[in-house]
This record gives sequence, structure tokens and C-alpha cells, in this order.
Amino acid sequence: MSEGTATGNTQEFWEGFYQDRDQVWTGNPNPLLVREAAGLEPGTALDLGCGEGADAVWLAGRGWRVTAVDVSVTALRRAAAHADEAGLGEHITFAEHDLAQSFPEGMFDLVSAQFFHSPVAQEQERAKVLRRAAEAVQSGGVLLIAGHAGWPSFVEHRHDVHFPTMDEVLADLALGADWSVETRDAVEREVTWPEGQVGLRTDTVLRIRRVR
Repeated sequence: MSEGTATGNTQEFWEGFYQDRDQVWTGNPNPLLVREAAGLEPGTALDLGCGEGADAVWLAGRGWRVTAVDVSVTALRRAAAHADEAGLGEHITFAEHDLAQSFPEGMFDLVSAQFFHSPVAQEQERAKVLRRAAEAVQSGGVLLIAGHAGWPSFVEHRHDVHFPTMDEVLADLALGADWSVETRDAVEREVTWPEGQVGLRTDTVLRIRRVR
């Protein structure tokens, strides 16, 4: 997901976000998903906020059976087209959900929330969705959460978006003894924005396994 400032309900915002351009994202899977999931045994996966489908297609290409959800019909249509072009459409189920209102049924070996930020959702809504995501992880499975730690280095004086720390995410999840944190990491990377700005940005990643 992205961040900024906006008004209006969630679906209206994200539909406008995707309809504004023919393609928003690169078509490549999120690097932290690749890093953390490449060694996992394929099973069932849930991709929250799938956008244009790059993560879902990557997972399906590695043998996962994927349920990919988003609030934007436009994003889901592009994601399904991406999957069909890759010959993987039969391995992915795409579904429309405003995750603050509804959640996919079932239990999964992997639940992935990559950059699950939204300018039109309250922090408590994000925390509620992530707790529900944890409930959807079956025994032995993994909850994978990646997020931004802050704005890129070239952005100054922006305080309108709160980027939760890893401690805050873990506190919101309140997972207990049935879970084990396998990865807790901050990763700095170079970013280039559409306007041409280049700088550094730090992302965080939590890989948490349900041990029983």
C-alpha cells in the first residue's frame, strides 16, 4: 500500500489511486517477501492488499495456492490479468475485501501483509486487521508483516502519517506463547520516486511463526 493524505472512504480512495495510472507498481514482488518466504515450504497463502498481484504471482510460481484480496476492483482486475499472463491464474483466487469490514475465510500456512499502510484507515483499524490476520495462520504457519519505518530521506517535515514500529506492531498483535518471532529486522534501501527524487528509506519486517 501507499501513504499520503486523503479523504473519502477506503474503496473510493484506492479505486482513484489505481485508476489514476495504467500501472502503479513495477510488477516485481516485494523484496522482503522474497527474502523471507523463499525458503518456506509451499502451502496455502493469503496476500492482504494484493494490489496489482506481483506478490501473489510470485508465490503461485513457487507452488503456493494463493488467496489474494484487495479493496480496489481495478487493482484486482490487473492482478488477475497478470496471473493469467504468467499462466498461474488457476493457482490464485482473487477476492474483493475491505479488510476492516470483511475478511477471507479459512486458515493459511502463510499470511502476508506487505506495506499495509493506508491514508484513509485509522491505526486501530490496521491493528484489528493484523490481529485477524494472525488468527488466520494455522499451526506451524507464518505471519509476515513488512512496513515502512518512515519517509524517504528526501522528504522533510511530514508528520501526517504514523509508521508503526516493530515494537508497536508486536504490542498490537499480543500473540502470546503460541508464537515465535523468527525475523525482526530493519532494512535500508535506495528508493526513487516518480518525480525523480532519490534517497534512502528504512523498512521493517517481522516473520512470526505459530508454533502451536
